[in-house]
Amino acid sequence: MNWREKITVEPLVCHGKACIKGTRIMVSVILDNLAEGINENEILKSYPSLKSEDIKAAISYAAELSRERLVSVPELS
Repeated sequence: MNWREKITVEPLVCHGKACIKGTRIMVSVILDNLAEGINENEILKSYPSLKSEDIKAAISYAAELSRERLVSVPELS
């Protein structure tokens, strides 16, 4: 999966946030839904313009970002 084929960042669309190409659906919205436990089929029903490949692209994009930046995670005691 090459997320670059599915995701775009345009300054005049959704304030420059990463979106699925041809939509105004932000990658963060897809990831938030997945994080809340909403399954792929439910997301696709809620956003009919999305395809399964778009959700996979959002996950791949997030994985790429996680390799680029360090996020502070509190240590467990």
